Amino acid sequence: MSGNFLALAQPGVQQLSPYVPGKPVDELARELDLDPASIVKLASNENPLGASPKALEAIRSALTELTRYPDGNGFALKSLLAECCGVELSQVTLGNGSNDILELVARAYLAPGLNAVFSEHAFAVYPIATQAVGADAHVVPAKDWGHDLPAMLAAIDANTRVVFIANPNNPTGTWFDAQALDDFLQDVPEHVLVVLDEAYIEYAEGSDLPDGLDFLAAYPNLLVSRTFSKAYGLASLRVGYGLSTAVVADVLNRVRQPFNVNSLALAGACAALQDEAYLAESRRLNEAGMGQLEAGFRELGLSWIPSKGNFICVDVGRVAAPVFQGLLREGVIVRPVANYGMPNHLRVTIGLPAENSRFLEALSKVLARG
Repeated sequence: MSGNFLALAQPGVQQLSPYVPGKPVDELARELDLDPASIVKLASNENPLGASPKALEAIRSALTELTRYPDGNGFALKSLLAECCGVELSQVTLGNGSNDILELVARAYLAPGLNAVFSEHAFAVYPIATQAVGADAHVVPAKDWGHDLPAMLAAIDANTRVVFIANPNNPTGTWFDAQALDDFLQDVPEHVLVVLDEAYIEYAEGSDLPDGLDFLAAYPNLLVSRTFSKAYGLASLRVGYGLSTAVVADVLNRVRQPFNVNSLALAGACAALQDEAYLAESRRLNEAGMGQLEAGFRELGLSWIPSKGNFICVDVGRVAAPVFQGLLREGVIVRPVANYGMPNHLRVTIGLPAENSRFLEALSKVLARG
């Protein structure tokens, strides 16, 4: 007799739903018999520029060593990150995407009987990482779609070990300023690790967002998590990093899988990190595209959540699922966010100008159908 392996799983795991990524282009092409080249994908917050030419060249050069294991310590990338971020090598933890850093934190610091605090409408990996290790999730209601930091502070109790906060937040794009972050960090108990998820911080340079690195020296219970998947255009290679005290980094490295960042990812990330022109163009394109979409929403009479990421959430004025399906039939993929408690919104990645125009035309057509 076969066992009930769902019932045998940890209670927290039983309550989870698998993470659902953005719909792939090839899948939609198969389903609706569309030409893949005609499909516009604005669903996964990918960089529409494509990868940095310097990163591509570095990856090509690394191909000859595919039979070798990667540098398990990631020395070259960690050295560059330490130099760029003004920290010691011992403060850097590499991850298979920044998701990996979140998972390492949960594995190292959470367990049954303990809890993590995070916001409503926050990244889906926070509950996954928390509940997968049997810990409890304390979800704090959002304020104006974003983090209510005073309420999150009040939700911390004696069994809290981790607080996840994202700035800017995914999927809402909301943010808080340096004073709000400093006020929050000052009052967080010393036994609680604050994970500041800055996956989109490169898009916000020069704005009123704080740089988490400015707070590391003052707050030993702070970890800053970042990624090469967004502004650096390396989503498929899965490489991210955490910056913390050397003590926290040492703990995370005790549970980190060997060779968790592959050789091509290490080579590509090193090159991308040094390609300042590519990053500047990514920011420029994103700012122009954000303005293009906001103007389009205004013309359509739609409201949206102001965003500091490379995406924007638009309120379509009705349950968004049929609108999402209508856009798919037009060959445009965006992201429904009903699973984040936002049934009337769609999250749209900033694309190239022609991709943004195609989306706005398709959205206008779908909404007109009623």
